[in-house]
Amino acid sequence: MAEPARRWALDDFDRQILAILQKDNLTPQRKIGEAVNLSAPAVQRRIKRMTETGVIQANVAIVDPAALGHPITIFVEVEVISETAEQIENAKREFAAIPEIQLCYYVTGEADFVLVITVPSMTAYEALTRRLFLGNNNVKKFRTFVAMDRIKAGLEVPV
Repeated sequence: MAEPARRWALDDFDRQILAILQKDNLTPQRKIGEAVNLSAPAVQRRIKRMTETGVIQANVAIVDPAALGHPITIFVEVEVISETAEQIENAKREFAAIPEIQLCYYVTGEADFVLVITVPSMTAYEALTRRLFLGNNNVKKFRTFVAMDRIKAGLEVPV
């Protein structure tokens, strides 16, 4: 994951630009400029600055997992045995390296991690659990929730 954004005072123009980019990051800068009442070069400079300071972390496409053969989305709560800094960092690195894990959060509460995973089949998920959880001496337990329907997908942040 990227480092936290250096604190940057976003103004109304920045927020309007971000609102547009979060809906469609392929919107031409000329169109963004027209919408927010700035020139295209001014929009370009602001986008560049927000990218350099980490406000904009990535430009990505949101893909339907089923279209790529991963129709099953699973949420997993993972509880570890030891929460030493080294063990937690090891778990973070391991989870971050697994392509099937779309999102990984280190959380408070009963669970230590919450994962969002996409897989082609339950057989594939079972194999993944054997690798990630059952074969890991630091995993105390894990709990699985299988999504029945995908209602909303995205990472849009309210501006």
